[in-house]
Amino acid sequence: MSEKEKERILVCVAWPYTVGPRHLGHIAGAGIQPDIFVRYQRMRGKETIMVSGSDTHGTPTTVKADAAGVHPAKLVNRVHTLFCENYQQMGFSYDLYTDTETPNHYQTTQTIFLKLMAQGYIYKDTADAPYCETDRRFLPDRYVEGTCPICGYKEARGDQCDNCGNLLDPIQLLDIRCKLCGNPPIFKPSVHYYLDLAKLQPMLEQWVIGEGHEQYWRTNVYNFTLGSLREGMHGRAITRDLDWGVPVPVADPEFDSKRIYVWFDAVIGYLSATIEWAALQGTPERWKDWWQPQPDAPVRAVYFIGKDNITFHTIIWPAILLGYGDLELPYDVPATQYLTASGQKMSASKGGVPLLPDVLERYDPDPIRYYLCAAAPDTRDSEWSWTEFFRRNNDELVATYGNLVNRVLNPTYKNFEGKVPEPLQEYIGDDDRQLLADTRAAFDTVGDLIDRVKLKEALREVMSMATKANVYLDKQEPWKTVKLDKAKAATAYYVAMQVLAALRIMTAPFLPFSAQKLHEMLGYNGEVSAENWEMRDLPPGQPLGQPAPLFKKYDEKTLPELIEAEEQRSLEPWVDPDGPIETQSDRPRIVIYNQQVRQRAELGDERTVTLG
Repeated sequence: MSEKEKERILVCVAWPYTVGPRHLGHIAGAGIQPDIFVRYQRMRGKETIMVSGSDTHGTPTTVKADAAGVHPAKLVNRVHTLFCENYQQMGFSYDLYTDTETPNHYQTTQTIFLKLMAQGYIYKDTADAPYCETDRRFLPDRYVEGTCPICGYKEARGDQCDNCGNLLDPIQLLDIRCKLCGNPPIFKPSVHYYLDLAKLQPMLEQWVIGEGHEQYWRTNVYNFTLGSLREGMHGRAITRDLDWGVPVPVADPEFDSKRIYVWFDAVIGYLSATIEWAALQGTPERWKDWWQPQPDAPVRAVYFIGKDNITFHTIIWPAILLGYGDLELPYDVPATQYLTASGQKMSASKGGVPLLPDVLERYDPDPIRYYLCAAAPDTRDSEWSWTEFFRRNNDELVATYGNLVNRVLNPTYKNFEGKVPEPLQEYIGDDDRQLLADTRAAFDTVGDLIDRVKLKEALREVMSMATKANVYLDKQEPWKTVKLDKAKAATAYYVAMQVLAALRIMTAPFLPFSAQKLHEMLGYNGEVSAENWEMRDLPPGQPLGQPAPLFKKYDEKTLPELIEAEEQRSLEPWVDPDGPIETQSDRPRIVIYNQQVRQRAELGDERTVTLG
């Protein structure tokens, strides 16, 4: 067995802030794509885990809670529960989707902090920080906004500009203002701990440049990372004046009212989530298989994020891992561009965007998954369009793939006693052999594209097989020959059904719900996701399930209603749906564990493992 065949796959998905429901831009990259990738890897027999969770400590959460006059814990628990419910509806197959408000995550973060400090990569310093005289408090980075000094974007945050992607410090912002009251803050000295990125830069450069990442990283990811390194790294504060988050593990009263800052603790979540998953499995040391692998069992760690997160996953997180030592570094970081609405980056807080819970109320998950993969903003921004969503569903899923299923299964079920027909070898000709050969070859083509995270291209190849099968049927016309030469019609339907049997496998990573439905209509038991990634002959005589439409046609006349609903949608109900919010949660804390939503109390997952 080759090293490539023995490798394990670790799929890490960006941690969303618990501020409100996800919009479709959020899940176009860090949602649909990792699930396609991980489902494929499992089907080809790779030991694979996918982990993520809700970022409960992000300052957007505390900004939202402060603006609403509620405790962050209440907002966190409501929104995290919503995430888990929606992700389950979408079929996202997490091994563990957790959150950062766990003892395990706190311990893992503090352990890494202390080791980096012991190794000289964390230092203490005093710097001017924004202070709001109106609200009488220091303002963490996300509590201020202003004009980016690099690109001139007027709504840049105190930590990063969403427009150009560059990291910032609040003092760099032009026309700086407090997000709570809108007044300009003053700057006062505040003491914090800093990650010494300048000291870590030589190791970072060796890792980025010396290990050939330019050969398989997306061009925008590699160029942005290289450009940031060439500009030079400098110390970045990893504590903030907050009372919500991971406590700073030092015996210093000056830091009792400060917390480890979110950009440091959130990326550590990938590691802490794997540790938590291993403990839940009853194998508490197994996290090391993915984070401290042996030469005979290598690991490929792939991080799925948006382009505004590149810095934190190709510079900050690798710097932390290099400073700590003996932990697996990212292999690939396939960051997507933005899915835009009306030419602008989607923003749930500004409204006018399709929110995931609203879309799921109206439409099935597979058409949503299909559109967001087919129109994915892989290398450049792409525009969300309800018109295009309807078109792709009706013209491609319904009219091409769904129609193929209908025109094969319905007449076969009717004319051949509900069983797979027996082909007559003398009727197998060049067209039949070519279609079967193309289908068999498609497994390698599609699989290779998925493995290289070229998912849009992979989906096109899958749909091209449905098109080829339709062309084959048009030429064979078995609905006519069944009346004249039943054996000839049986052969054509048999060949077409082999394509359907292959399509249930090839579509399973992309469209898991309809793939399962087709799996059962073809007479198979169990889960299609448990099948191997290979062509398997559908045996003659196998009893078929009752045929049914694979997809629904959607009415484009509802478009004005959808647009009006988006424009009028208020996000406040997600903060306060039932009146005044108290500080205690009124919902049990839950996780997605091994692809099922579970209560923490049921799992007993307060166990922790000491990071060695």
